[in-house]
Amino acid sequence: MHDKDDSNRPERRSSLIALELSRLDIDIAAALSEVRFSGEGSLQKHGAGYTLFWSGRPATEGNHSGVGFMIKTFIASTLESLRTGHSDRIMSLHLPLKNKEYATILSVYAPTLQAKSEEKDIFYSELRHVLRRTPPADKMLILGDFNARVSQDADAWRGVFGRHGVGNCNDNGRLLLEICMELQLAITNTISQQKDKLKTTWMHPRSRHWHLIDYILVHQRDLRDVLHTRVMPSA
Repeated sequence: MHDKDDSNRPERRSSLIALELSRLDIDIAAALSEVRFSGEGSLQKHGAGYTLFWSGRPATEGNHSGVGFMIKTFIASTLESLRTGHSDRIMSLHLPLKNKEYATILSVYAPTLQAKSEEKDIFYSELRHVLRRTPPADKMLILGDFNARVSQDADAWRGVFGRHGVGNCNDNGRLLLEICMELQLAITNTISQQKDKLKTTWMHPRSRHWHLIDYILVHQRDLRDVLHTRVMPSA
């Protein structure tokens, strides 16, 4: 027997995402959150030509979170030994580039604003640990849902973000800004001037206001490699 509506099942949701990525011709989707598969593994979406890699909680703890990457299968076939699941909130991919260079890409999913302080401390401690172990010569990208608002105060956080932020800062935003300042990371979403609908990603269910809570971070030395960061409203 099948449920009348199985659209929220992890297998079904991942198939829908793969089809959308195919439509948009995305090579690597590097910030999937709430994947909701247990443990660590991979799953090919043959019809769309993508492979999903995920890192979640052990099966005994439920599957309410999880992070992952979805990569075109012809690319993924060369990368399977280069991905690492650090937890159900952090997963990394070591991607070979040209001229013997590498990029380390992290998919992250931070605790919500309502989460306990201990849970947030564990997440950011683990993120610091992973970033500090990244080879210094690697280009670094951290992508994901940080559940944080970082405001528009570029002068107070010089080098961390540009003059095109959105809204006001909250407690989670300060945690994010502190690690960015500490590790010399830049928030690329705030660099380019563009309409808010090309920056915001989440609408508050009560106020109906749109907020920027999903970010792409790079090391400040690699900002020259970032051409543009924007939301794709059609997706």
